[in-house]
Amino acid sequence: MKLAVFSHCVMDTLQINDSSYQQVGGPACYCSLTARNLKFDVDLFTKFGNDFPYEDYLTKNKINFQNALSETPTTKFKIIIDGSERTLYLEHKCEPIEYSNFDTDGTLISPVFDEISKKTFEQIKRNSNFVFLDPQGFLRRIDSSNEVFLEKTNLDLSNISAIKVSPNEIKNLVGVADENTMKLLQKNGIEYVLFTNKQDISMLVKDRIYSLTLPNKQVFDTTGIGDIFSATFCSTMLKENDFFWAFCFAGGAVQVALESKEIGLQKVPKKGATETNAAYFYNLIKFKQV
Repeated sequence: MKLAVFSHCVMDTLQINDSSYQQVGGPACYCSLTARNLKFDVDLFTKFGNDFPYEDYLTKNKINFQNALSETPTTKFKIIIDGSERTLYLEHKCEPIEYSNFDTDGTLISPVFDEISKKTFEQIKRNSNFVFLDPQGFLRRIDSSNEVFLEKTNLDLSNISAIKVSPNEIKNLVGVADENTMKLLQKNGIEYVLFTNKQDISMLVKDRIYSLTLPNKQVFDTTGIGDIFSATFCSTMLKENDFFWAFCFAGGAVQVALESKEIGLQKVPKKGATETNAAYFYNLIKFKQV
């Protein structure tokens, strides 16, 4: 099976305690590598500059991409990590992603900062039967010091199959921040609404909210955790057509990544470890009618 991913490749400077790490990343890398580990082919629609080591991370992992190389340097962030909290600063932005025709089983849209125009967004949605959206990059703005913050944004959520949101993101989409407002997103026709609040993850399907609390573990580098969750859910849904199992699998992938205590892309989990956790979580899922 094949997944299309639309997102900028990113180069991050991670500040954790007194240590600094230079890493490549962004949903383009995290989602693509996660899908590849789940035995998916990946067509990546992205932009990066000559400063991005694409041969080491994309070509080596057999991730397909075309017309990605830009004369503009790669998008860069500085990320200060304090436990599960992150502060982002935008240091550079590459050129926007252009629309190209594609033929895949599903599509994952996860911009990091203003790289997908509204016109391109609509074109992507019209060309796929299953569209997973992480809206973070549509909501992000920067202040005078280039610190990233979220702003209330009107976004056309029609033709979206599944969406993943955090409390801050859902607040800036619908005006309220709690899991019960997931129904406001559902009214746009979204079949699967995923809500992640640190270790608590929830999913609204029809009139039920399914929930799981990941085990308490010491958190180190949380960069890319949401991308791993998104790509795992999306890939598993496409392959198994079972939202309950996809939810367990996504939670299992996150748990493996966190327990690894690895930095950057090294935390992207293998399928076997993810499946072991998913089987364990399968009997821990709670649900309620809404």
